[in-house]
Amino acid sequence: MANGVLGIIAPHPPIMVDAVGGRDAAMTRRSADAMAEAADALARFDPDTLVVMSPHSPGVRDAFVIDTAERYQGDLGRFGAPGTTVEYTGDTAFATSLIASLEGAGISTIDRRTVPRLGSGLLDHGVVVPMSFLDAAGRRPIVNLSPSGLDMSAHRSVGRMVTRVAATLDRRIAFVASGDLSHRLSPDAPAGFAPGAERFDELVVELVVNGDLDGLASIDETLADLAGECGLRSFVTLSGALDDVRTRVLAYEAPWGVGYLTALAADSQTFAALDLETPARGSKGGRAGGAEHEIVSLARAAIDAHVRRGEHIDPPRLTDTSLPERAGAFVTLYLDGALRGCIGTIVPTTGSLAAEVVRNAIQAATADPRFARLDPEELDRLEIKVDVLNPPEQCTEADLDPACHGVIVVCGTRQGLLLPDLEGVDTPERQLEIARRKAGIGSHEPVECHRFTVDRYV
Repeated sequence: MANGVLGIIAPHPPIMVDAVGGRDAAMTRRSADAMAEAADALARFDPDTLVVMSPHSPGVRDAFVIDTAERYQGDLGRFGAPGTTVEYTGDTAFATSLIASLEGAGISTIDRRTVPRLGSGLLDHGVVVPMSFLDAAGRRPIVNLSPSGLDMSAHRSVGRMVTRVAATLDRRIAFVASGDLSHRLSPDAPAGFAPGAERFDELVVELVVNGDLDGLASIDETLADLAGECGLRSFVTLSGALDDVRTRVLAYEAPWGVGYLTALAADSQTFAALDLETPARGSKGGRAGGAEHEIVSLARAAIDAHVRRGEHIDPPRLTDTSLPERAGAFVTLYLDGALRGCIGTIVPTTGSLAAEVVRNAIQAATADPRFARLDPEELDRLEIKVDVLNPPEQCTEADLDPACHGVIVVCGTRQGLLLPDLEGVDTPERQLEIARRKAGIGSHEPVECHRFTVDRYV
């Protein structure tokens, strides 16, 4: 693999760490699982240095603060978990070269180690929280950067210079862009409620899903201020570090009225080498206007009513007597042959299969974190597939046939599922690898494995 750059957009709520959140950490479980998946990608990328930008690191308005510390240390003591500590060696040569390169380009910098009040070597929670998931053991050296009050073009320039310095020093780097989205999404949000703040989160997620990281620099400052965000400058800096970018959103959630986004980004060569793309193609479903099973028509009607009119249809009684009364179900959407959304349940969570399909269809159209919400103009081109799950049974790898069996892998509270008969998934080894990755389960962690079959409707 060429040196490349791996980017990680990482949330940093301390409550996501079990030692801080305790039972409440479950409220951010999707983000924690996504960070475990990012850690797996990072381990496979195996960078020489991690460059971490945190909005909570000491900064100034008119310059970028870069720490040339030889050692870094941080903990979560102010959040009630002094035992959660991280320690790293500093890549002093990289930090020093970055400062010299930026100054040579006319971009103001401050060496944090030369200003005692800035506390060189001390890591804030914007670094400690994501790094406690990504590299808690401190195996790799880091460089800690602070965003500035300068404009977005200056932040993109810093990202570009990070990549140039890495090439000059022959370093393979990962860039961790730490930051949260809006802090004002609900009345119980810690920063208060701001109607319209959700538009900031929707826009950021949409841009990242579409791989348009360059577009982050053009987000209206008034909207960003309304949202009370803290991550945009980190994300924009990351955008400068990448060319020919591909992305994958791992999770988005907004407990307590604060938006948390986790995503991976890389140049196309690195993205392909790390195999970061979940298989996006498989057997397709019914097409609008064509003959399709009633359960697919139900999913289409639920999506159409919700996307066009904001309505939630009442689940009807299904006429196909071969269908179970209740079952888990996955609704998969395709647009022009490519995956456009997939949400499902392993076991029934509603009173009927019809209700299960209605709910999962709407979720697939509007809440799959990998994609923007469906637009009305996409509905006439939408293909839909509904998989009704049969009860799973425990199995071994030798029992799996990816063409017939879906698989569920379980490790503690982490659980990953992969449907059967997906294009490009031809072996049990490949099937288990992807299921593990989706759950953030490492390749050497023990798992409990279950297989299942589906009744597929198109």
